[in-house]
Amino acid sequence: MRLLVMALSLCSFSAVAAPSSFMFDDIKDRDTSGEEDGVWRASAEFGFLMRSGNTDSKSWKTKLDIHRDTAMWRHRGSFTYDRAERKTDTGTEVDADRLFTSLQSNRVFGESQNSSIFMYGSYEDDRKSSFEYQSTIAAGYGSRYKHSESLHADFEIGPGLAYNKSVEEESEIEAILRLATNIEWTISENSNFTQLISTEVGEDNTRSRAVSALTANLNARLAMRLTLTLTHNTTVTPKASGEYPEKLDSETAVTLVYKF
Repeated sequence: MRLLVMALSLCSFSAVAAPSSFMFDDIKDRDTSGEEDGVWRASAEFGFLMRSGNTDSKSWKTKLDIHRDTAMWRHRGSFTYDRAERKTDTGTEVDADRLFTSLQSNRVFGESQNSSIFMYGSYEDDRKSSFEYQSTIAAGYGSRYKHSESLHADFEIGPGLAYNKSVEEESEIEAILRLATNIEWTISENSNFTQLISTEVGEDNTRSRAVSALTANLNARLAMRLTLTLTHNTTVTPKASGEYPEKLDSETAVTLVYKF
């Protein structure tokens, strides 16, 4: 399943120059100077840490974002993979192994073009959590509030379905209500801040996700990014080892971003 999702995500990136339709979630790069010009834009993000000596370990984070804005549509796509491992006396211990991908499309309507109807889908495979995978599809209403030319926020609400597979149980389908807020603030010509908060409320589990990112441009193509990601599940089950994972998972990363 994971290999299939990774392949589909990479294939979607190859269609950046084609006039097809994708969807969104998660933090992404935004070129406001070319907004609504119908051009596909993308950014690739990478961070790596290696230790040797007393500790023999390595970890890396990769991310790919694509987006396209037209007068009537907003499309977003995101693919993230994180892994951390270290060598021990008995072999290699994996401390983190997580795949997350999401797609979203918004159909804009109304004279102000601030209202929209959205369709959203996501898939997460975190090998260190109590779920083999968590997947969501949702649709609903979105509204954009523009505070100024440099600051705006998108608010979304809509019903959906969550497909969850825990380590010890069969996969379950649950009705959810998805609420999301995405804030974008252009601080200056060389820096911007983005904040995503989403909650998927279900009867058995409520999954919440918050992603904060501060980006500083090094030149027209390269940038440095500081990201804080929080993921929370109200319900957890034992892992294969019998241990209970934490309900709140946090990640802080400093990465190099290349914009296409």
